[in-house]
Amino acid sequence: MSRITVLGGTGYAGSAIVAEAAARGHEVTAFSRSLPAERVPGVNYVEGDATDEAALSSVVSGADVVVGALAPRGPLADSFRDVHRTIARLADAEGVPLFVVGGFSSLRPAAGAPRFVEDLGHAPAEFHHELVTVAALVVDDLPATPPTLDWVFVSPAGKFGSFAPGERLGEYRVGDDVAVQPDGGGAISGADYALGFVDLVEARNHHRAHVNLAY
Repeated sequence: MSRITVLGGTGYAGSAIVAEAAARGHEVTAFSRSLPAERVPGVNYVEGDATDEAALSSVVSGADVVVGALAPRGPLADSFRDVHRTIARLADAEGVPLFVVGGFSSLRPAAGAPRFVEDLGHAPAEFHHELVTVAALVVDDLPATPPTLDWVFVSPAGKFGSFAPGERLGEYRVGDDVAVQPDGGGAISGADYALGFVDLVEARNHHRAHVNLAY
């Protein structure tokens, strides 16, 4: 079993990943700026500020895998990319892989086609900043990290989030940077995204890669 640190471990995607990893017997640490009212048994919950490098370092140190499940809103609206640069540097120094919860808009509708984020007509204007910021991780920031950092950016289907939690079906499909379901974005529940995400963490068969999970 692995020691898995989930940054943003109480958010929608993060909490699902924490629950899935813990259910499989992994030693899980969930780092977030506030502690949840309900906790997954056996999980180590750590309260902290993701903009505080010392706080991040304390939970990255000793981990076998680091998961970035932070959202570019609230306190991280303007510092999201800088925080992830710090996370990447810490994970690289620790010699452990970094798995990042991505977004649908960073995917492409077909091989070689522009990413969805290049034409955000499909999304309400109030979300454009978040979509562009998350996509920048896989477009610019992660590829620019040292080759010693093993990273995987995991995009969900378009209809993914607390607005459409869905049910656990125990199935999913994996694609690369081309959306498995490009028309309308497809869907995947939080539980099945977490199922696929932890499968990827355990398999370790993608390296410095962009993948996506959908039904």
